[in-house]
Amino acid sequence: MTLLAGVDIGGTKTAAALITPDGTLLDRTSLATPAAQGPAAVLDAAARAVARLGRPVAAVGVGSAGVIDPHTGRVRSATSALPGWGGTDLRGQLAARLQVPVAVDNDVNAHALGEHWLGRAAGHTCVLLLTVGTGVGGCVLIGGRVHHGAGGAAGEAGHLPVPAAAGLPCPCGGRGHAEAAASGPAMTAAYRELAGASGATLPDVNSLAEEGDPVARTVLRTGATALGEAIGGLVNLLAPDLVILGGGVSRSGPFWWDPLRTTVAAHLLPAVAATPVLAGALGDDAALYGAAYLGREVLV
Repeated sequence: MTLLAGVDIGGTKTAAALITPDGTLLDRTSLATPAAQGPAAVLDAAARAVARLGRPVAAVGVGSAGVIDPHTGRVRSATSALPGWGGTDLRGQLAARLQVPVAVDNDVNAHALGEHWLGRAAGHTCVLLLTVGTGVGGCVLIGGRVHHGAGGAAGEAGHLPVPAAAGLPCPCGGRGHAEAAASGPAMTAAYRELAGASGATLPDVNSLAEEGDPVARTVLRTGATALGEAIGGLVNLLAPDLVILGGGVSRSGPFWWDPLRTTVAAHLLPAVAATPVLAGALGDDAALYGAAYLGREVLV
C-alpha cells in the first residue's frame, strides 16, 4: 500500500502521522522540537518522527511554522520560536535525510488544506481559514488551492490593524494588530494583569467566564472583538463561501464565540451577511492531514 507521512513542525512540538492517499490516518507520533539547538536538530527531529511511524512512505508533506516559499522549499523567515530557521532549505535537507520526495508549506496553509481535503471546507470554492492560538494565522483557499501571494507571505490575518487592539504591542514589533489582543497569550496576559492572577491560563479564563467572572468575560470579549473586526474586513474583501476557525482559542466557549460572531456580523456588507463562521472539523490533526495532502500531490 502506498503511504504518506504528514509532518507538522512547530516551535515546541513536531508531530507526524501515517496517512493513506484516501485520507485514513493509521498512526501518529510526536516529539519535542529541539528549537534551541538550531535548524539541523529540528530537521533531524522531523526525520526521526517519520522513522518512528515504522513503515516506509512514498512521500512526505510538511507544514512548518514560518513563512515558507512553496516553490523553492525554503523558509523565508520565522519567529524566535525557531531560532535560525529563516533561510533553511527545508524541502531539500529533509528529502536528503529521508530519501523520498518532500513537499513543504506553512503550517496554517497545511491546516487549511486538511480541512479542504477531509473537513469543513470540503466542496467549497473559496474559504478563509484562521488559526487562533499562540498567534493568529490565516489562509485563503481558492479553488482548493492556497493563495500564497508574493514569496508565500499571504495570509497574515493577525497583523491587520483593528480598533479593538489600538495601541497594543504586537509580537511582530508593530502596534494595534489583531494578534495583539486576540491571541491566546494576549488574552491570558490581559486577564493576569487585570485580575492580578499570575498563574491563570486561557482554560482558566474560559471557566471563570462561565462562572460569571466579569474580568474574564471582558478579556474574552475584547479578544473576540479584535478578531471579529479583522474577519469582517476580510470577508468583505474576499466574499468566501465560509470562514473556518482552528487553533486552541477556537475551543473557547460562548463568551468568546458569541461576541466574535456578533462583531463579524456588525461589519459585513449585505451581500456577504450570511457568510458562516464555523469551527474546523479536524481539530489539531488538520495540519497533519493537509501536510499528507501536499505529499500526495507530489506523487500525482
